[in-house]
Amino acid sequence: MSLVRVEGVSKQYQLGEQQVVALHDITLSIEEGVFLAIAGPSGSGKTTLLNIIGCIDNPTRGKVFIDDVEVTGRSANALADLRARTTGFIFQTFNLFPVLTAAENVEYPLLQLPEISREERQKRVAKYLKVVGLARYGAHMPNQLSGGQRQRVAIARALAINPRIVLADEPTANLDSATGKSILGLMKEINRQFGTTFIFSTHDRQVMSMADRLVRIEDGQVTMFGVKANDKWKSVKTAATEKNQEG
Repeated sequence: MSLVRVEGVSKQYQLGEQQVVALHDITLSIEEGVFLAIAGPSGSGKTTLLNIIGCIDNPTRGKVFIDDVEVTGRSANALADLRARTTGFIFQTFNLFPVLTAAENVEYPLLQLPEISREERQKRVAKYLKVVGLARYGAHMPNQLSGGQRQRVAIARALAINPRIVLADEPTANLDSATGKSILGLMKEINRQFGTTFIFSTHDRQVMSMADRLVRIEDGQVTMFGVKANDKWKSVKTAATEKNQEG
């Protein structure tokens, strides 16, 4: 059973008098525990697809399933609750609160979950700051941390809710090559250790090389879905790619 499934998903925007097609008839199935990269040039639709998978945005047409349960059509409050309990987010600009310490930033999403006690929150904050190698930096403000350290805080924040899925939008874009490689290695280790599903929107070749699944997207359409075997990509046909080939 797939963890995430999108069926016939399209997304259109109205830009003035012009209608922009961001995604066109995308069908994908994503298994639990994968390290998947959605790759494509700027404007290809990869971030839009990531946002739809993360229930931040709704498709114009099509259906989205999480754990075989359809989530399209749910209210904004229901989707917010689903995100808060199942999905961690990592952004290229880190999106940390500048007035909160590293520990407080990690704790912040847990404050939205009233069933988690203060003691449990503190345990999780300590656990995940340790996981990302920042156990001694909990009291530091974001402006006292390097870019790589801030991204590690963002990773700890994403993990604090014990998510099934972590969505990362260009997480290495604002990091130098060496730091980006270190951050990717950390996320890969977390993927292996905890079985957390990672889905990236990226054009970084380092991310693609570490992925075990690769979705290529151009002009809002999936052009390839690949599975890595023995360090080589094996293309897997999807309903969308088959349709494109027939057309």
